[in-house]
Amino acid sequence: MVVTGRVPLLLAAGIAPVVVWPSGWTVAGWVALVVLTTAIDAALAVPPAALAFARAPLGAVRVGEPTTTELRMAHRGRRRARLLVRDAWQPSAGAAGNRHRRSLAGGGATTLVTPLRPRRRGDLAAVGVTVRSFGPLGLGARQRTGTVAGALRALPPFGSRRHLPSRLRTLRELDGRTAVRVRGQGTEFDSLREYVRGDDVRSIDWRASARSRSVVVRTWQPERDRRVVIVLDTSRTSAGRIGDVPRLDSAMDAALLLAALATRAGDRVDVVAGDRQPRVRLRTAGARDVAARLQDAFATVQPALTEADWTTLAGAVAGLGRQRALVVLLTPLEPAAVEEGLLPVLPTLVRHHRVVLASVGDPTVSALATERATAAQVYAAAAAERTALRRRRTAAMLAALGVDVVEGDAESLPPALADHYLLLKARGLL
Repeated sequence: MVVTGRVPLLLAAGIAPVVVWPSGWTVAGWVALVVLTTAIDAALAVPPAALAFARAPLGAVRVGEPTTTELRMAHRGRRRARLLVRDAWQPSAGAAGNRHRRSLAGGGATTLVTPLRPRRRGDLAAVGVTVRSFGPLGLGARQRTGTVAGALRALPPFGSRRHLPSRLRTLRELDGRTAVRVRGQGTEFDSLREYVRGDDVRSIDWRASARSRSVVVRTWQPERDRRVVIVLDTSRTSAGRIGDVPRLDSAMDAALLLAALATRAGDRVDVVAGDRQPRVRLRTAGARDVAARLQDAFATVQPALTEADWTTLAGAVAGLGRQRALVVLLTPLEPAAVEEGLLPVLPTLVRHHRVVLASVGDPTVSALATERATAAQVYAAAAAERTALRRRRTAAMLAALGVDVVEGDAESLPPALADHYLLLKARGLL
């Protein structure tokens, strides 16, 4: 039995008879009367077992976007039920306004709509449905909590998609809508045109020139149907937070933008995510909406508190095919982790593929290096400078092996990685 706020008010109303008949028996009698009335009122409440619940299926929604869950409630009894229903979800689902008051006649039914706004990725579950059924006087109630299955898949937010239109315009220029004259690995023949001053003489087509009154050159465009392999590091280093967002989520944002851009360029995108073992292995050749597939695959991926086994991850990349590819390693540029785990496998990767390492940097390190007003700030600045020096040294080691390093904070890394991809494509280096 549950008592409501009316019971204390009713007890307070007993002051009047106590003033008229001041004695202990008056107080005890009034309290007994209130308790008995409350118990009878709760006994007259409709049993919560007389209610049946069913939840409508939920789809998927990006983190931060609003959605709703619908709970169908049917009254199988005959008497009118006065109800308070709480549709509880785990806190990260962002349930608001999930307490519903209803007065339901016997045999009636209603739908309870609860707004949700997820704050974290993953499959978010309904915790339970609590029903409080009040008696006719509203003094006592019966309460019961049951489980009504429900789950909402919260997808990565993909905030970097706002950069996609501008990169697609650049891609259309590379794709032949404006003439691109490139020679080199990873390019294909586009068309013939007259020679102009500044053209590479190696692009002159002598046979076509012999049939024409002017010198003719070949034009080239970046070759389509190349392979892009995105490797997402989910080890302990990806669990660090930059601001309020884990490094892994920021890396996912960069991966989504690159995958969407590469797919529009006609390239095939494969994805590997893992730490000690691959957690996600996805091939998207022929898929219409690659970003949607990646969001669904990334939704449940969480950082693991282990070191990355780059030998295993490199083997997963090799298992996707022997064709030369652009391999993008989305992993923090942490000197110890890179030098001990990644560096030994890089020579093999670089021998067969074009390798880019993209890292989410922490802007607070740069900020610490500039503040030196107090002794504590000087020590913090020295530590920040030492960290930055080690990172630059590690980046130089990677560059010496032929690895391109792209680094930026959570906001700047996705467009920087997309621009680097377009630069490689324009130069025919894929």
